[in-house]
Amino acid sequence: MLISIGAGIAAGVVLGILFAPDEGAETRKKIAKRSKKLAGTVSDSIEDGKEALEDIKEALQKQLHKVNRKIEEVKL
Repeated sequence: MLISIGAGIAAGVVLGILFAPDEGAETRKKIAKRSKKLAGTVSDSIEDGKEALEDIKEALQKQLHKVNRKIEEVKL
C-alpha cells in the first residue's frame, strides 16, 4: 500500500513539473531534486513500517508465550 501511495505521489509530482512552464534543464533539475526527496520519504516510511511490524511481532510472541504457559498449566 505504501508503494502505491508513493508511486501516485511521484507520478503527480512528475506530471506537475512536466506541465510547468520552465525550460527543459530546469524541469530536469526539479524532477531530480523532488525524486531524491520522495525517495527519502518513502525510505523513512518503509523503516517506520518495519519498526511497527517488529513491535507487533514482539507483542505476539509475548502473547504466545503466555498462552503456552497456560496450556502447560492445564496439562499438569
